[in-house]
Amino acid sequence: MPEPDGGTTPDSVLHTGAEHPVDPVDLVMLSGREPTPELLEKARLALEKEGAAAVERYLP
Repeated sequence: MPEPDGGTTPDSVLHTGAEHPVDPVDLVMLSGREPTPELLEKARLALEKEGAAAVERYLP
């Protein structure tokens, strides 16, 4: 959790996301859109086809 005074986030709080599997909601949220049933289905299919690599199109 960031420091209230604008300081840096402690390392113990940071995580990469690799600790948990990616789900359709994660993929839709990465795209900057609200999760709708249609977008969740598209994300589910993308994850089924590409696996966790589907997030790479949204992350550097």
